[in-house]
Amino acid sequence: MLLYFQDQAGAARALANAAGLACHCVDVHRFPDGEVKLRLPHQLSARVTVFRSLHHPNEKLVELLLLARTARTLGAVHLTLVAPYLAYMRQDMAFMPGEAVSQRIIGAFLASLFDAVITVDPHLHRVATLAEAMPMEHAIVLTGAAPLSDLVVKLKDRPLLIGPDEESGQWVALAADRHGLDFAVCRKVRSGDRDVAVALPDVQVSGRAVVIMDDVASTGNTLAAAARLLHSAGAVSIDAAVTHALFDNGAIDTIRSAGVGQIWSTDCIAHATNTVSMAPLIAQALTEMFAN
Repeated sequence: MLLYFQDQAGAARALANAAGLACHCVDVHRFPDGEVKLRLPHQLSARVTVFRSLHHPNEKLVELLLLARTARTLGAVHLTLVAPYLAYMRQDMAFMPGEAVSQRIIGAFLASLFDAVITVDPHLHRVATLAEAMPMEHAIVLTGAAPLSDLVVKLKDRPLLIGPDEESGQWVALAADRHGLDFAVCRKVRSGDRDVAVALPDVQVSGRAVVIMDDVASTGNTLAAAARLLHSAGAVSIDAAVTHALFDNGAIDTIRSAGVGQIWSTDCIAHATNTVSMAPLIAQALTEMFAN
C-alpha cells in the first residue's frame, strides 16, 4: 500500500503504477490556526510506503510525525518513506557556536518514524553515506544523474558536461562516464545565498554544445554565473539538467537571461521543467528492498 498527499498526487500515482501498489490519499484538514488533522484508511497493510517529497519541509515533517504514529496503530508493521527530495541534509556541521546541526536532528527524527527511506541525490557533503545521517537498516540513495544523462544524449550530440561547482562533481562524473562524454567542473566562491562567483575549468569550450548538470538548483545564480562564462568562452549552445528543481521565484528568468536554452529536471519536485520520471528507479528500489 502507498499513502500520499494530494499536492503530490501525480508523482505518487506514477510510483504506485510502476511498483504495482494500491494507493490511497491521506485526508488532510487544516484548522484556521494552521494545525492539521490527518485521516488514514482505517485498515492498513503490514507494509506501507509513504510518498512525501520534502521541499518546503516544515509542515510536512509534522504531517509525517502524525502519519507514522497513526499508521502503526492501524496495522502497519514496516513503514518506508519515499522522499525524492530530502530536506535539511546540507547542514551537517556547526560552523559557528550554537548552530543546530539539522542533518543529524532531522535524520534521527525520521529514522525514529520509519524503517526505511528511499531518496534521490541527497545533499550530503561531509558524510559518506545516508545511513550516517539517518541511522536505519535501509537508507537507500538513488541518483537522477543517470536518467538525465540518458535524456541529454538523445537531444544533444556528444555534449560537454559542466558542473557549476565542486559539489556537483560526483553527479557530472557519473553522467559523463555513463555515456563516455567529456566533463569538467567549475569552482564556486559563495559570499551569500544570492552572491556567487564562478571560475571556469581549463577545458576547451569554444564551438561545443554544453550541458550544465547539478543535483539541485534554487536561486539559479550559480547556473547563471557558469552559463555567462561559458557563453563568453564560445559555447554554441548551453542547456541545464538538474535533479531537484527547487527553483524560487525569478530563478528561471535568471537562468534564461544568462543564455541557457533548455532546462530539464526530474520529477522529484514538481515543476514545469520536469522531463524525467524517477518512478521506475524508485519502484525498482522498493521491489529489491522487499525481495531482500
